[in-house]
Amino acid sequence: MLFLSSLAAGTVLALGASIPLARGDAKPPTISAAEVKEGMKGYGLTVFKGTQPERFDVEVIGVLHHFRPGQDLIVIKTPNPRLDIVKTVRGMSGSPIYLDGRLAGAYSYSLAAFEVEPVAGVTPIDLMLTEMRRPIPPGFWPVTGGGPLPAARAANPIAPAHHASLDAFDGLPGAYDLEEHARQLAARLGTGPDATRSMIPAATPLMMAGVGDRAREALRKLVEPLGLEPLQGGGGSENDPTAPQHYVGGGGLGVQLARGDVSVMGLGTTTYVDGAGKVAGFGHPMLNGGDEALPACIGRVLWIDASAQASHKVGECARPLGTLVQDRQTAIILDEGVVAPVIPVDVDITGVVGAPRTHWHAEVTEDKFLAPGLAATVVESVIEATASERRDLTWKMTSRVTIAGHGAVDLEDVGIASGGSPDASDWIRSKLVTTVGDVMNNPWERVHIEGVRARFEVKYTRDLWRLRGVEVLDPVVDGGEKVRLRLHLVPENGPEVTRIAETTMPLELAGKDVEVEVLPGYEVVPELPAPESLDQLLANEPRQTAVGRSAVLQFHVPSQGIAYLGHVTQRLPVFALDALRPQSSDTGPEAFQSWSRTVVPLDLYIEGHDKVKVKVRNVVR
Repeated sequence: MLFLSSLAAGTVLALGASIPLARGDAKPPTISAAEVKEGMKGYGLTVFKGTQPERFDVEVIGVLHHFRPGQDLIVIKTPNPRLDIVKTVRGMSGSPIYLDGRLAGAYSYSLAAFEVEPVAGVTPIDLMLTEMRRPIPPGFWPVTGGGPLPAARAANPIAPAHHASLDAFDGLPGAYDLEEHARQLAARLGTGPDATRSMIPAATPLMMAGVGDRAREALRKLVEPLGLEPLQGGGGSENDPTAPQHYVGGGGLGVQLARGDVSVMGLGTTTYVDGAGKVAGFGHPMLNGGDEALPACIGRVLWIDASAQASHKVGECARPLGTLVQDRQTAIILDEGVVAPVIPVDVDITGVVGAPRTHWHAEVTEDKFLAPGLAATVVESVIEATASERRDLTWKMTSRVTIAGHGAVDLEDVGIASGGSPDASDWIRSKLVTTVGDVMNNPWERVHIEGVRARFEVKYTRDLWRLRGVEVLDPVVDGGEKVRLRLHLVPENGPEVTRIAETTMPLELAGKDVEVEVLPGYEVVPELPAPESLDQLLANEPRQTAVGRSAVLQFHVPSQGIAYLGHVTQRLPVFALDALRPQSSDTGPEAFQSWSRTVVPLDLYIEGHDKVKVKVRNVVR
């Protein structure tokens, strides 16, 4: 009975609760934009504080026809003591507007920034209900009530490629770059709200909890061009027993991009509930991602923060519930009966004496773009909260990414931070983040990442030698013999140290002057075969760089190497390349200039580069 009464209350509230009982006076529950006239008065519903919607008055200014392709826009004034101060409010998007006792649409647009009167645009409800009726594509939801985890292409050969979508990374498999991905999305979707033009969406405030200052700034650069505004404070999650059991018209609606010890939530308002678990809100897109699978929650509002530029609601999740399944031009659509997939992210900290917490847990959405960006946000926030001091530190992060049906990939990232926590770019370019991005954007299979676990080890020392110079001990050698180099290394504190490193000069270099380069191991990118399956891509991920605590001695050799069919061969004669080149296909081995590389293990990391020349004599036999 409690369930039925709550559901009925939500339905009645969403439809205005004002349909006359007299048979001859019955009206449809909604009103179209064509019926709206200047001067009509009505009311809206939104949450000013807590979880219960409150009324505010509205008056129609007029209707903008063809505001967007196939979309009119109702323009209203909202005379209200609070709205007279805050004007249009980010987070009120989706607030239902009723005219003549009927649902007209969703409060969704502001005329411009720096407003002096509360005027807003309303998305007509008929367009939102059309999106609510839009079917989910076949194969996207394999299990009723379950998460959208489609089978691999091998099991469903006609399934579309996983990367063939608007939010996918456009790049070669195994070459994922989070910052480039953000630039691509901004170019495809526009550049977000522009204060210089009129009628902009009442942008979705992205409430953040547990996010550090550096992490917030890095996340802002990633998502702001998409129309999201990261705001510190709020965004956390709890299961409030006093919160509504179901969404109600005018109630808070949150989209949880991350939750747990680090939380990121898009906050808006519910426009309409159909009584069967479907919900429409916002009146404009959140990410414009089309078919989506983002966790949702009932929102709670703490306050409406007034600003001359852009007022916004401050709030958090009061109760997790349902999934955002459609993200369209005129609305977002939720389904209360669907559970969205998430990626658990666990981070453990060692080496920080007296740290109040050493284990952190969060869950991030399985989105091609957001998953790697939020993984970076979680890791950076944890490190910033735990290990940040005004001291140099040396760090190592070992991580494991587990993929359903494909096992786990073990990774290692290392670095040194001067006078504080590592820079945001360290995480954005880390193997952990690029692996998550490569997996989510792979072109072969739709996959599920079962979990990410990272162990962050901290030493408050600067474990670094600066390479001051390289001395050749054997300036002339025979082909096939070893050449010795003395590396001059300067620690942060203390006297210079030296190390002897050896590498062999191949016979094929006889009679040549060879330039030997010495550089840090973590800067060396080995040649890897172009992956032709997800398993090959995963095999490449841990091998993106050489050993961190090492120096690498490298020089070119005349022969060529090839990468083909998942394998790499460093040195082959030219006739072998011709023999391997297929006659009936344009797909063949990828040739590259061969290097001879010798990895010299060291006690510390090094920085700096140097080059020396060695003469290789001809050998007469």
